[in-house]
Amino acid sequence: MNGYQQMVLEANEEVKGSYIPKIQVSMVKEIHVSNNYYSCSEDVANCEIVENELKNSDREKFICMHFNVKNQIISYEVVSMGSLNSSIVHPREVFKAVILANAASVLFMHNHPSGDTTPSMDDIEITKRLCRAGEILGIQVLDHLIITRNNHLSFTQAGLI
Repeated sequence: MNGYQQMVLEANEEVKGSYIPKIQVSMVKEIHVSNNYYSCSEDVANCEIVENELKNSDREKFICMHFNVKNQIISYEVVSMGSLNSSIVHPREVFKAVILANAASVLFMHNHPSGDTTPSMDDIEITKRLCRAGEILGIQVLDHLIITRNNHLSFTQAGLI
C-alpha cells in the first residue's frame, strides 16, 4: 500500500463511525409577482414567471409551479433546461421540490421555441406519468401548459388530462 492509499483508508475509517451529514433545505425568494393567485390556466400563462422564464427562451425549459391549498403560487422550479426541441423530465426530480415546498397542487409548463403548441407524444406520455405520480403522492396536478411566444395550450382544456 502506498502513502496515498494509506491516507484514504485512514480518512475513511475516521468518517465511518464519526459523522453523519446533515442536509438542510431552505427556500430562496427571487422574484416579486403582482398576483400569485391561480384561478385558471390563462392566469398562469400570462404571469410574470412565464414571461421571464419561457416566452423568450431559445431552449426548452420545464417548470413546475407549486400551489398551496388556496391555489396561491408558493414557489416554482425550473426542473429541466434542454435543447432546441427537448427537455429531460423525470417524476422523481419534479416532485422532490414539490414535497419540500409542502405544495398541495402543481401546474407543469414548458415552452416550445418553435412556436407550435402541438404536444408531442413525449409531452403526452410524461404528463401521464407525472399525473400518476401526483396521484400516488396525493398532490393534485392542475394542468400542463405548452407555452410559445404568442400562444399557449392547456392539456386540461384540450382533454389530455
